Amino acid sequence: MILYHGSNVEVNEIDLNHSEVGKDFGVGFYLTASKEQAERMASRRVRLYGGVPIVSVFEFDETAAIADGLLLKDFQFYSKDWADFILANRANGTRIQIHNYDIVHGPIANDDVGFQIRRLLAGIISIDTFLEELKYKQGITYQYFFSTERSINYLKKI
Repeated sequence: MILYHGSNVEVNEIDLNHSEVGKDFGVGFYLTASKEQAERMASRRVRLYGGVPIVSVFEFDETAAIADGLLLKDFQFYSKDWADFILANRANGTRIQIHNYDIVHGPIANDDVGFQIRRLLAGIISIDTFLEELKYKQGITYQYFFSTERSINYLKKI
């Protein structure tokens, strides 16, 4: 499968040391199967840090990764498990993963979802209301997360 990474720099070699803490699925390398989503992310990085938007393209051999025994977690939809996972990873201020998955796939917590997360954390809404608010969100976008050196070996730059 083809995956895209949007940034303000070309990614020729993936270096997990450049990953940021407090992200949706933890410290790692994030991609999407949507070129348009990657382009939006690249534009956002440029607005924040300058430069020019660049989308790096990778091929991911999911079948080989599964056959090799990599641990994959797949969140098909917004759910309580997904929300708990996102909240725990965003609260983790360290580079130490709070889970043992090599690869995670699931909905992205974009700005709209981030707003709901802030309401949840502030105690304004309950977890049930949080999930109900997300249920009607149109255009769910998904992300792929690679957290280990072993997992990024299954990504080949195109």
